[in-house]
Amino acid sequence: MPTPDRPAVRPAPGDAVPLPVDDPTLFELDLAGLAARWADAMARAPMTAAEMTGADVRAQRFGVPGIRLMEQAGTAVAAAARALAVQADRWETGPILVLCGPGNNGGDGLVAARHLAAHGARVAVALVGSETRPRTADAARNWDRLARQAGVERIHVPVARDVALLGHGVERAAVVIDALLGTGVRGLLREPVRSAVDLVNRARGLGVPVLAVDCPTAVDLTSGELSDPVVRADVTITFHRPKAGLLTRRGAAMAGRVLVAPIGIPPEADRA
Repeated sequence: MPTPDRPAVRPAPGDAVPLPVDDPTLFELDLAGLAARWADAMARAPMTAAEMTGADVRAQRFGVPGIRLMEQAGTAVAAAARALAVQADRWETGPILVLCGPGNNGGDGLVAARHLAAHGARVAVALVGSETRPRTADAARNWDRLARQAGVERIHVPVARDVALLGHGVERAAVVIDALLGTGVRGLLREPVRSAVDLVNRARGLGVPVLAVDCPTAVDLTSGELSDPVVRADVTITFHRPKAGLLTRRGAAMAGRVLVAPIGIPPEADRA
């Protein structure tokens, strides 16, 4: 891990920055080191939620499988979660709680859970919603993989009452990862996601650091407008390019420190 005597070094101009899955030192970096490693991605032009969706779809048309993009994103999330826990002096002091929605945002959290467990963390993964498995094929595949992963407990949380039970002792968590909802949230949140957001914010109020995946639930990635309730994160990790909504006053207030991780979307996928 970088120290004052050995700071993180940003790759020299022209050096290729490895993608998260291919980065052998990723889990040795602190938050500043991750920011330096991914500085080129952070310096890219911001994009809206619709532009990110389009880039993702075009990347897959160009031959980058969605499951590979999810693996890159989840690996980056895990590295950021570990760095956040270490910074807060909470690494290995308690389990990491990952709250996952049924879509691909939740899928990123499922991948992160696997990598965190592989690096020695105890992880509790809660699938929040009526579905017993994630809706998307890539997320469902990663949910199934966790059944064989030592150090991970999978929990289905279909109703608000179960969220309340999940929250008992949440102050002992090392980090809470918000992988509930991605883009496109409008209006009041419905249960059990609403109670899950309240749980995230209660945990933060008790001193547990919060990491949001792509955006805090429920910040609009295009406008920065907030739904009710909304997660307030300490760190948000988003992907490929900065998101316009996280640069607004309201969005930035909810996002905390923002990291932008490259996940292998080719530059030509940004072109409509």
